Amino acid sequence: MSPQHDAPHPVRRALLSVSDKRGLVELGAELAAQGVELVASGGTAGALREAGLEVLDVAELTASPEMLGGRVKTLHPRVHGGILARRDHEGDRADMAANALREIDLVVVNLYPFEATVAEPDCTLAQAIEKIDIGGPSMIRSAAKNHAYVGVVVDPDDYEGILAELREHGGLRADTRQALAVKAFSRTAQYDAAIHAYLQGERDGDAAFPPRLQLDLPRAASLRYGENPHQGAALYGGFLDAVEALHGKELSFNNVVDTQAALQLILEFPAEEGAAVGILKHNTPCGVGLGASPADAYRAAFSTDPDSPFGGIIVSNVPYDLALAEAVDEIFTEVLIAPNFDPDALALLQKKKNRRLLRFDPARLDREAPDWKRVFGGLLLQEPDLSAEDLSQAQVATARKPTDEELRAMAFGWKVVKHVKSNAVVFAGPDRTLAVGGGQTSRVDAVCIARDKAGRVGNALAGSVLASDAFFPFPDGLELAVEAGATAVVQPGGSNRDALVVEAADRLGVAMVFTGARHFRH
Repeated sequence: MSPQHDAPHPVRRALLSVSDKRGLVELGAELAAQGVELVASGGTAGALREAGLEVLDVAELTASPEMLGGRVKTLHPRVHGGILARRDHEGDRADMAANALREIDLVVVNLYPFEATVAEPDCTLAQAIEKIDIGGPSMIRSAAKNHAYVGVVVDPDDYEGILAELREHGGLRADTRQALAVKAFSRTAQYDAAIHAYLQGERDGDAAFPPRLQLDLPRAASLRYGENPHQGAALYGGFLDAVEALHGKELSFNNVVDTQAALQLILEFPAEEGAAVGILKHNTPCGVGLGASPADAYRAAFSTDPDSPFGGIIVSNVPYDLALAEAVDEIFTEVLIAPNFDPDALALLQKKKNRRLLRFDPARLDREAPDWKRVFGGLLLQEPDLSAEDLSQAQVATARKPTDEELRAMAFGWKVVKHVKSNAVVFAGPDRTLAVGGGQTSRVDAVCIARDKAGRVGNALAGSVLASDAFFPFPDGLELAVEAGATAVVQPGGSNRDALVVEAADRLGVAMVFTGARHFRH
């Protein structure tokens, strides 16, 4: 920009047109106190006048009345000419003089609440159409295009900063105008994308998978690095709106990935059903437990694999109390996650400066949001795996039915195994995992890893239940599990060799349940 453009530009006339009237009166009052002429229409003008402020109506500026029920009011050369005019351009200045255009130095606009309207379950197409703003985006784009001369504000949260700059500098600086323009174009892009997605969904009847996908996510944090120090990384979207950092270093890329996995796991266990604690490492569970107290649940989870929790993630579905805090304080952990922390627990856990403490709000975790995976040249989009099979209604495939205790263990193991990387198996009791085997190319290897780990840490698998995320293609994996001590198995079924596997189960005297649902996790 030229030195003239770099200097703060004074604001002599402001055009205000807002649906969200937060802070409007305060903004208008201070602008007026600084000698700024206020131009507005409709409800915005009414709100300012009601507060005792002098306002020039847009209809007076344009010498044209509002028409079509308010659909046309700011779509006029005297509005857009005043916004788009280049102040140091000889031809523009001549046109302004010839057409009696007045310069507009600040445009304050936020848009009809289209997104909020279509989010209402009973919203009709006609109601949605009426919330498509036309004049607002046009003014925003005009002002953002001409940000060399004009400031544009689309977010009430920016009002105080704008006023502070006007007080300090007597105008808006070039870098401020540019930052505001970038934010403005982001807002109109987001708005148009929401309209497109809604109308396309109305047309196709498939809003979840539109024929064209548009993303507009704000950068929430710049991360120190990615999975490894040589990789750059940033976090986008609203993750930090639902997950609040209470203590410790900034979250790393791996912390965020692990926290996401931990939250997906712990949401399987509603707090009203009792305390549950999960321990994760490298994005996969290494122990999950239930208990009468959070500390009991933690000890049950920890006993699965006392080696892996070092440097891991511990998540609870209920607040950390002092007993749980004292228990987890005995080992080094990267992140501790809970819906809250009791004050004495928080005070203890904050003594280690590098430990990250996160508080999550279950109500703000959108479990139904789609899952994404990047591929070269694009993205894969899928519905989240929210399947929660009722094992009491599942198919008993064997001659022997599972006992009530085995059914409870099956239900617990089935909730956990869907969060273990495939091929995945979990040996479980009714209230805890006993061994976890995951991330293997062979289901036999997954069983062997879980069995061997249980042997190393001293966990007896006799009387356990085995949960498998996908079917057993051959009897060998089942036979190894029974040899290790499993007395019942829960698996999806669906293999061409199901009959052979069931025959082996009957021969070995174990109960087997088919859920009919697979839970691969790649």
